[in-house]
Amino acid sequence: MTGSSGLPDYRIGMAYDVARVRGLIPALGDGWIHLDAPSGMQPPEEVVSAVSCALRLPRAVPGGPFAASRRALDVEDAARRAVADLVGADPAGVVLGPGPEVLLRRLADAVTDSLVLGDELVVSRLDDDANHVPWVRAAHRRGASVRWAEIDIETGELPSWQFDELLGRTTRIVALTAASAQIGVRTDVRDIAERTRRCGALLVVDLSAVAPFGPVDLDELGADVVALDAAAWGGPQVGALVFRTPGLLDRLASCSLDPAARGPHRLEVGPHPGPLLAGLVASIDHLAGLDDSVTGTRRHRLRVSMAALEDHQQRLLHELLVDLRRIDVTVLGAVRYRVPLLSLTLPVKAADVADHLAARGICAFADPGDRGVLAHLGTAAIGGAVRVGLAHYTSRAETGILVSALSELT
Repeated sequence: MTGSSGLPDYRIGMAYDVARVRGLIPALGDGWIHLDAPSGMQPPEEVVSAVSCALRLPRAVPGGPFAASRRALDVEDAARRAVADLVGADPAGVVLGPGPEVLLRRLADAVTDSLVLGDELVVSRLDDDANHVPWVRAAHRRGASVRWAEIDIETGELPSWQFDELLGRTTRIVALTAASAQIGVRTDVRDIAERTRRCGALLVVDLSAVAPFGPVDLDELGADVVALDAAAWGGPQVGALVFRTPGLLDRLASCSLDPAARGPHRLEVGPHPGPLLAGLVASIDHLAGLDDSVTGTRRHRLRVSMAALEDHQQRLLHELLVDLRRIDVTVLGAVRYRVPLLSLTLPVKAADVADHLAARGICAFADPGDRGVLAHLGTAAIGGAVRVGLAHYTSRAETGILVSALSELT
């Protein structure tokens, strides 16, 4: 039996201990209910400790014969291995950087360097600006054309059938998100990957809104390059690009200051912040330990732990959606195939709803709805939407308090 990720379904008979996980997150002691996962999850103690301990050590960059320099290289290598384990990839294909926004911009510049007049790129209306703006700008600089995959206004979904019309012999790049960070609706990446493969285009997928919520396998996904954001799952403010075929890196234009740079270093600029890379490794180890009964390699523990998390959150999300419908709160986007990131609308303006929730100890953001997929859904005209999201540490009691607070406004 397989789950929605295409991996063996390890969730059968497995319980997720949210109380134990909550005890690993020091920020939860502030008394607030943190449903602001769309802006990043709270870091576990092991991430805080890893960054703090690394800051106390002598600072150095790789390349020297002394201990601190060797340690810097070891941390960098450990970070590549950890990211590779998270998505089932080769560490030689892992590019590290400040965040997915910066890395996607570098990738767009490097990949489009070889475009010529008449080439085409395909981007999607489901994506945030950070996902499509770099590709659109790069295409315009090269004289390439941009084609848009449209969303279904009724469901917020990105229908994959339209790619048969969008893709052709001049398509060079397809860039899309695996799920909308605004409304949580997922994309059928595997289906689009198969369609993209037939025309020989490069498929770049932002996994930032999917990786925190379930197991990921790069081969199963079918993307050529994926982007990750460690802050999305409680890691530090760093990101990564992962190439399914590491050799592709040496065929791209380099943005490195080192003319001899090879492999991942071709898309990396300047030395990496060692303490943040140490925190990145710790954050992925934390995900691997969400089910502390599992042993084996980190990759195996990640697959089992993230499958248990996915099952827990899907059940929690289902209960929350039922409760929200009961009190007449509108959840934007389809509920059939999604991650637990929600945009909600009520008869009250979103900013007032966020203030109301804050007065009851609940962290949530108001989105004016004038950008991204919310703009295409017309959310700005009704006062915006309130964005909430579940995290590894979200409990049923917390979602119940959210529903109770919202019911006061309906």
